[in-house]
Amino acid sequence: MAASVLVNIAVAVFAVAAVAAHCRKSPVKVVLRFFTALSNLFCAAASLAVAAARLCGTVPNAVLVLKYVGTSAVTVTLLTVMLFLGPFVYDYKKLLTGPDLWLHLICPVLAVVSLLAWDRPAAPFGVVLLGVLPVFLYGAFYLCHVILMPPEKRWEDFYGFNRNGRWYVSYAAMTAAAFLISAILWIAGSSGGCR
Repeated sequence: MAASVLVNIAVAVFAVAAVAAHCRKSPVKVVLRFFTALSNLFCAAASLAVAAARLCGTVPNAVLVLKYVGTSAVTVTLLTVMLFLGPFVYDYKKLLTGPDLWLHLICPVLAVVSLLAWDRPAAPFGVVLLGVLPVFLYGAFYLCHVILMPPEKRWEDFYGFNRNGRWYVSYAAMTAAAFLISAILWIAGSSGGCR
């Protein structure tokens, strides 16, 4: 599966390079506050594991499940940028230039292509809940730092999820959206592709 190896290596290299480019402009601890960076690095690690396993012979199903979870996470990134952050919080020009073009669009699209074409895990529908886990955990982490920390230690609400104090609506909506995205990827992956 040379194509799978090449695409997975590309996802890993592009994601790490794009995060590194952000780290040259901002402290690492600031860059790693963003779900975009964390989801792409997680997907990069999973993609690299898939590529390495393919080069060694066979890919354990657990590695393919990790790739599925990572792909679900970066798909949340992609769709959040396209449907919420682009039109309502920032603008597409800011979100789709430089390293962000790779993290918000190119790496997620490549990850989805490789998942559906070659890297589908053999897993029951329950794996969809694992696909939600990164958003669920990050959402709790983000809300803790934006709302619960003492005022002097709080992060800026850079995702705009606590507008008018409605964090609970955003948290529920993002978790539900992550479930829907994860389910769609599972359904699409179950219906076709080649190994």
